[in-house]
Amino acid sequence: MSETNKILIIEDERPLARALELKLTHVGFETKTAVNGEEGLAILQKESFDLILTDLVMPKVDGFAVLTALRERGNTTPVIVLTNLSQAEDESRARTLGAAGFLVKSDISVSEIVERIKYVFEAP
Repeated sequence: MSETNKILIIEDERPLARALELKLTHVGFETKTAVNGEEGLAILQKESFDLILTDLVMPKVDGFAVLTALRERGNTTPVIVLTNLSQAEDESRARTLGAAGFLVKSDISVSEIVERIKYVFEAP
């Protein structure tokens, strides 16, 4: 990573959002956090990011609506969904809306999430 990659974390579980922010910053990413989809979309109106990490179940605007809005705006930033929804239909719907990745919170640690994100930036 020559220049700092910017990641937007859209997550309503503040302890998880903070843990991701700390870990990602520690390994050299620049992060910004939004506590719901509405706030995340507002930030995306003003700033661009190299990756978006979003939850699906959030107050105000959910992750599916975030994915839909990004698609409607022509935003091609890769999105990794991080959720407690583990149904195949949820993953299928998220991927149909443009999600590049789908991670189930209960199945993965913060360290593993960071490793997956690092891999996204290192992959050719």
